[in-house]
Amino acid sequence: MADIIQLLPESIANQIAAGEVIQRPASVVKELLENAIDAGSQNITLILKDSGKTLIQVVDDGTGMSETDARMSLERHATSKIKAAKELFSITTMGFRGEALPSIASIAHLHIKTRKADEELGTEIIVHGSIIKSQEYCQTPQGTTITVKNLFFNVPARRKFLKSDSTELHHILEEFKHVSIVRPEIRFQLIHNDNELYHLPKGNLRQRLVGVFGKSINENLVPIEEETDFVKISGYIAKPDYAKKTRGDQFLFVNKRFIKSAYLNHAIKNGYDNLLGEDEFPFYALDLTLNPAKIDINIHPTKQEIKFEDERLIYNIMRVAIKHALAKYSISPSLDFDKDLSFDQVYSDTGSSRESSTPNFSAANRIERPGKKEVAAWNDLYNSAQVTSQDDADQMTLPSHASLLIDDEEPNTTIDRIPYQIHQSYIISQIKSGFILIDQQNAHERIMYERFLKALEGNPIGVQRLLFPITIEVTPEKSVVLDALCQHLECIGIKIEPFGGGTFIIHGITPGLESEDFNEVLDRIIEQYNDNLNLDIGLNESLALSMATNASIKRGKRLDQEEIQHLLDDLFATANPFTSPTGKKCYITFELNDLEKQF
Repeated sequence: MADIIQLLPESIANQIAAGEVIQRPASVVKELLENAIDAGSQNITLILKDSGKTLIQVVDDGTGMSETDARMSLERHATSKIKAAKELFSITTMGFRGEALPSIASIAHLHIKTRKADEELGTEIIVHGSIIKSQEYCQTPQGTTITVKNLFFNVPARRKFLKSDSTELHHILEEFKHVSIVRPEIRFQLIHNDNELYHLPKGNLRQRLVGVFGKSINENLVPIEEETDFVKISGYIAKPDYAKKTRGDQFLFVNKRFIKSAYLNHAIKNGYDNLLGEDEFPFYALDLTLNPAKIDINIHPTKQEIKFEDERLIYNIMRVAIKHALAKYSISPSLDFDKDLSFDQVYSDTGSSRESSTPNFSAANRIERPGKKEVAAWNDLYNSAQVTSQDDADQMTLPSHASLLIDDEEPNTTIDRIPYQIHQSYIISQIKSGFILIDQQNAHERIMYERFLKALEGNPIGVQRLLFPITIEVTPEKSVVLDALCQHLECIGIKIEPFGGGTFIIHGITPGLESEDFNEVLDRIIEQYNDNLNLDIGLNESLALSMATNASIKRGKRLDQEEIQHLLDDLFATANPFTSPTGKKCYITFELNDLEKQF
């Protein structure tokens, strides 16, 4: 029998490695920016075309490479970052795997120009799909310029699964922020389709945050600077008033490397105590500096998840640091330092207080789908919730103890009662078999979601023109999203036009948003839209969901009788009255039989 195991050709092995390292254009940007930082660059420019699908170019003024190093950089597992196995446990550089350039070269057209400071001529190498087309000397400034064109040109299946330009650009901008925020000593520039999106000069961390997120964040920043024998925590958190409904702007770094940690996110949120609601998330940009030997960064291919030697200790230190910062700047109204751990107590504590500080994470709520029995019965439920006639409605008043008693002289006759609101959040309506309790916010989100979805699919909502147009300014990242959404927003009643330089003019808005701060509304729409794209929700569904959650009636709003009735009518006219677009129940049914058992 012939042997069947054979060595893969180098080009195929590189493509397999590329599948682990390079998932989308943002992956290329991450690898190239990290290499530029490791090269000691002081100025880094990122140039993009078509959200990186056509062109990704990184220009730096770092140490550069010799002719031999430039050629060796294209070999798998070739790196200047580590030389011995023991160094894997004390890594201080960003890129160290030695797979970035060969992986990129295997699935794109790669062009390298590089020169060291002590050499007169540089080296130029052109590679197409792992095949070196040419290598020669050239004139080039000190540093390295790497150009990546036609990503996935030889892997059409991978290219086909790339998302829209706006989605891919969003992921690139996220990676750009992950690298640039924590390196304020380096000048960064980002150019997309010949438009400069970011120009971040050298400065301190506060100046860098203002450059990335706009001037409005400056007055909301609270500095943190805490140091123990185990870890140093530095950076900024935002005041509770600046908290948002989405997790977008949360940046956690360990030794200047961006990481994701639900564990530490919980510690930071816990540090705010009762200053934030359950659905509010604070802004923060924090860097933890500690001995590299105390962490393991090799537990995830992207190196964005790490393992701490003592997670509980880090959790408690982080939580107390947040409390101290808020108290120091008189933001926390009631801090009990006798109750909260001090930094000394964090080290000496080995008992129950650590256990009680440890978060208990539960699985995310799943969207509940209506069963067949519910689908068959909803029409009867809707019909039985209606008032029999306007005359009956006019004679009825809000229920008192006496009016709650039903004198049903004819057993087969249903006596309808007018629906009413309780706690300015819920609506009770009598039905034939008992009553239903409706969540007014969830119900209205369902109504608005289907209304906006129909508008985006060909039935535009009329724009309510403003007497005086509103001018707003947004960050470069949000400007890119708004540019892409202007036409779609007009379909759902928001007439907005770009004015250049991150400025937009709003000429008309959807009825129901007149009293809102429109800067805040657009921020929420953009953040939720970006989050929805990460869940692979379609553009129309994503935008309809973002608008529905912002334009819907909120809990705590008093409704008059006409508004309550309209809400009921509209809810049971939707295609799915059972759940909100985010999967929460719109109403709960209470059966008479179940009520009788309670008494």
